[in-house]
Amino acid sequence: MLKEFREFIARGNVMDLAVGIIIGAAFTSIVNSIVDDLINPIIGFIVGGIDFSDLAFRFGEGEHVATLRYGAFITAVINFLIIAWVVFLLVKGVNRVRAMVDTSEKPQETPAGPTQEEVLIEIRDILRDRAAPLPPPSAG
Repeated sequence: MLKEFREFIARGNVMDLAVGIIIGAAFTSIVNSIVDDLINPIIGFIVGGIDFSDLAFRFGEGEHVATLRYGAFITAVINFLIIAWVVFLLVKGVNRVRAMVDTSEKPQETPAGPTQEEVLIEIRDILRDRAAPLPPPSAG
């Protein structure tokens, strides 16, 4: 089982996935900063100076209070939409590059050779010409 695990880890796809996850985590922190430091203040300004991250409903009083932090939820939705948009653009770009590479690296089409039937007909004709009866010897 350890050998199978080593083979699994050594595959290129697993390493690509690991790099993607690490870059994705770093990218997520950038998106969080964009949302928290740029987008939310603008939205807060538009809606009247409300700090988006502090928006919440509180139910109850004292130590039995329940808080629904819908501002944090809205922030998470904005983060998701930004990340989804960037991933969409990345996939679209990769697909465009793949399409360009696929069309530029098409192998030259070689002319089609004769079919098996054509080759057999040619062999038959050659054998028939070789097996033709010899002309009769001349008398003289």
